[in-house]
Amino acid sequence: MAGEFRFGTVGTPKNKPKSPGGSVGGIYYLEELGLRALELGWVRSVRVSEKTAASIRKAGEEHDVALSVHAPYYINLNADEVEWPKSRQRLMAAARAGYQSGATDIVFHPGSYFGKPPAEVLEVALPRLEACASELRAEGNPVILRPETMGKGAMLGSLEDTLEMSAIGGVEPCLDFAHLHARPGDGSLNSRQEWLDVFNAYRKALGEDSLKRLHCHLSGIEYTEKGEQNHLVISESDFNLVALFEALLEVGAEGRILCESPTLEEDALFIKRTWEELGGKI
Repeated sequence: MAGEFRFGTVGTPKNKPKSPGGSVGGIYYLEELGLRALELGWVRSVRVSEKTAASIRKAGEEHDVALSVHAPYYINLNADEVEWPKSRQRLMAAARAGYQSGATDIVFHPGSYFGKPPAEVLEVALPRLEACASELRAEGNPVILRPETMGKGAMLGSLEDTLEMSAIGGVEPCLDFAHLHARPGDGSLNSRQEWLDVFNAYRKALGEDSLKRLHCHLSGIEYTEKGEQNHLVISESDFNLVALFEALLEVGAEGRILCESPTLEEDALFIKRTWEELGGKI
């Protein structure tokens, strides 16, 4: 059964008209293009007033554009005792302002191993993440915290890491398909069967319904044996988009796919067209 996805961009579209400005204008423009999702790119800091948050929420609701947030890059669940409070504040600020702005999902980079084994790092990271999720629930904030799969082997954020984090209530992965492809550094994870293996592991960890609420990033990617180097336009990369989409269709997945290519909305529209040509729904 063909799944249904919303397509959009991570960050405001490149060619958005000057008026109205900011995220609201981006929402209007995405609707005009036929794209129905926007990840607000709060990657440097969270600076949004209550008034602006309310206007973003209203625009998203009126124009049927589903909203999420990319939290600041400077979050590390494995930070030392001095740095962790700052990381925590950034994640919680994104979750609180995101909820006010109508976002349902908060994507963040989970951090670095700092050369330690993943299991040892998760012993630090999991209790910290669980405390954040619990505090948000206690406040009545229902956003889903989404640790992103990362493109370098030195980073906390393998598929296995994010699935383990998702045993915590209110936490589910952000599947960055380009990062997953780049992380091994050898060109693997680029075939229909390899993607089916990913989705079967995801379903086993999170339950049958989890594949109906995927939150994904997608672009082309340049990589070395150490993993990710740069995001690329899909057609200028070795990423096998058809293989990925065939696997998504086979498992009946649904959710959002947000483009991070340098051309943003242009590649988002290419991704959307490819999905439709293969029989996927939007």
